[in-house]
Amino acid sequence: MDTKKRFLAIGLIGLGVLMIFGKWLSFFTIVALFLLGYGIYKIRQGEEVRTGYILLAVGGGLILLDHFMLVVAILMVSLGLYYAKVRKTQPQGGYMQKQSITSSIHWDRDPWTLRNTSMWHVLGEIDIDMSLAISEGPDSILMFQGVVGDIDLAVSEDYGVEIEAFVLFGQIDFSLDRETGMLNRLYWKSPNYEEREHKVKIIISYLVGDVDIRLI
Repeated sequence: MDTKKRFLAIGLIGLGVLMIFGKWLSFFTIVALFLLGYGIYKIRQGEEVRTGYILLAVGGGLILLDHFMLVVAILMVSLGLYYAKVRKTQPQGGYMQKQSITSSIHWDRDPWTLRNTSMWHVLGEIDIDMSLAISEGPDSILMFQGVVGDIDLAVSEDYGVEIEAFVLFGQIDFSLDRETGMLNRLYWKSPNYEEREHKVKIIISYLVGDVDIRLI
């Protein structure tokens, strides 16, 4: 995405936040939202990632100081929805579960083990290349949920893939289709899903997110 479209996406996110939380906004909150948006942009560009995370930390800290109870309420609701989703979707036999403030997952550099996994975080950067996955079983579920997320997912034809993605504010970019703004939702199942020996279901849900899914 070019610079103009990225700033448009950030502007739409900011406008949506203003519409919903307008009565709670102060000067510090507006500055914090700007820092958060610009931090996401920096991380997505990949040129000044450390600066991006610093901006996210400062922006999050300002919001926390100015609206502590609102932030706590948002985190509690998000975490509660995560636990409810885990109980509904993950098998009873066992899965890897992780909750953290920040996560930086890079499953796009070396071969990695595909197993049932659920993750929740306040700030998350996740890069996944399915062509590098080594499956532990015939069926797997990957669930990523949280407050702010930057997801880059490469889908391989080696697997039957089912994707459910939801972003309250932000964008979902899938192949040649792009949804930007509020209440973005995607459901997709690969045409060869039933015939594949290994199948994976990927569930993505964030309050603010930039989700990029491409077919390889």
